[in-house]
Amino acid sequence: MADPIVDLRSDTVTQPTAEMRAAMARAEVGDDVIDVDPTVERLQQKAAQLLGKEAAIFMPSGSMTNQIAIRIHCKPGDEFICEADCHVYNYEQAAFAQLNGVVAHTVQGRDGVLELSQLEGLVRPENDHMVRTRLVTIENTHNRGAGKIQPYEVVTEICHWARENGLRTHLDGARLFNAAVATNIDAATWAGHFDTVSICFSKGLGAPVGSALCGPAPMIREARRHRKLFGGGMRQAGIIAAGALYALDNHIDRLAEDHANAQTLAAAVRDANGLQLTTSSTETNMVIFRVDSALGSTEDFVARLRDRGVLTLMAARDKIRLVTHLDVSQADVLRAAEIIRQEATRRSCA
Repeated sequence: MADPIVDLRSDTVTQPTAEMRAAMARAEVGDDVIDVDPTVERLQQKAAQLLGKEAAIFMPSGSMTNQIAIRIHCKPGDEFICEADCHVYNYEQAAFAQLNGVVAHTVQGRDGVLELSQLEGLVRPENDHMVRTRLVTIENTHNRGAGKIQPYEVVTEICHWARENGLRTHLDGARLFNAAVATNIDAATWAGHFDTVSICFSKGLGAPVGSALCGPAPMIREARRHRKLFGGGMRQAGIIAAGALYALDNHIDRLAEDHANAQTLAAAVRDANGLQLTTSSTETNMVIFRVDSALGSTEDFVARLRDRGVLTLMAARDKIRLVTHLDVSQADVLRAAEIIRQEATRRSCA
């Protein structure tokens, strides 16, 4: 019998557990557009409480929560500041421009981390010829930064600077709970520096779908209008909200297991000839590495791993990404690590 596939492409590939499916099957539901879905309401209250915010709203995706946040903070013709490799800028089809009429001012960070000194002087003066700077966004943990955690003191400095300059702040916290578990700084403390925060339930937390936007009650009421405009109003959504509720109640602390498994994969990459980690440390559940041309193309290396039952993702022409999650065990990761070592060695010795 063949070994099972080890899918390390993303933490979005997780399947709901049997217990989560049971919670979803018995969920109390209602029409969340006409009135209220009681399970959705419980999820929203739970998310707001965990992040220390007045209110939250459930949406189908993190792209929607991020873009609606930008929409309620900015007007058409405004500008927001973001890190050049962040998700909002690279993986959401420039929806801020297409849907909201907003422009992005990108600043290149290091592994997704900006320094306050890079932002000073970027706020445009009030002038009829110039775009208005309105918002700063930060991603934590950072996807393209291989799961990099934003240094807490830097987040504090940037958000303080933003307030002093009359700017609003938004946190793309799709993997915020990974940062919270890894640092022992709770999610509410991280979130407390931002006007709005987006969190995702369908990544490391293992729910099948959904994100939440959290913030002050007036902003969340405004976000509800824009959710309807964007087609995100859902009827008996309690069925999926129940999965997210189960994840918040049961799957946060276990993220530490994913972090430990990522360390195992990082060690395998570090030990393998011809493979090079893109970051000096592995902080959460992601590993990104480069493949030396002596081992063949990156695409070829991905294919060879796939042929041996390890699924990975090309993060760029010369980079491969591995992501640990709920559906890969320590045994799975140990097997994947050994296959990575073997494939690097086999080609380097050829």
